Amino acid sequence: MASKTKENYIKALFYLHQKNEEISLSDLGAELKVSKPTANDMVKKLKAEGIVVSERYKPIKITAKGKKLAATVIRKHRLSEMFLSQIMKFGWEEVHEIAEELEHIKTGKLFDRMDEILGFPTTDPHGSPIPDKNGNFNKREYRRLSEMPVGSTLIIKALRDSSAEFLQYLNKKSIKLGTKISVEHVEHFDGSYTIAYNGISNRVFGKSICDRLLVEEV
Repeated sequence: MASKTKENYIKALFYLHQKNEEISLSDLGAELKVSKPTANDMVKKLKAEGIVVSERYKPIKITAKGKKLAATVIRKHRLSEMFLSQIMKFGWEEVHEIAEELEHIKTGKLFDRMDEILGFPTTDPHGSPIPDKNGNFNKREYRRLSEMPVGSTLIIKALRDSSAEFLQYLNKKSIKLGTKISVEHVEHFDGSYTIAYNGISNRVFGKSICDRLLVEEV
């Protein structure tokens, strides 16, 4: 059975792989906030189990076995977030830390039951895809709000940042998944957007916020 620490490494490797197929030891250490020697020790163990391919002075690559193991942990995490949000009524800004603990529970039946109770959701509370039991992601391609032209009518479908700080910011602005927005103006000098939503117009959001909101055109 994989330890909690090992599963966290596998998950981190998977997320880093999404950005770049070749992963450096420095990037892995930074992602997990550990030293390079500590990360290297775990990589050696993962290599012995066929989870990564690694050679001295060369980038780390996650194997098909590693990707499937990572997807299993991610599935448990995102189902937990949905259960906490939809059934237990936690705020979407609260669920991540609790799900970080629940994702390491080994009893698969628990998560199968969560899935059934929830009606087999395909995304978590932040719009990220939930892998199926075979580790497959049904990822939708959305666009950033910051890419959309004036006059667009859009639905917020997912987030590029699910940190508690960002989610609390969105709560204050009464923005959630499914919010319908209209682009009224784009300030080309700084990339800020003036939008209308929830019956309110002339709301200005900076580019850094618009980069984090993933939308679909109505």
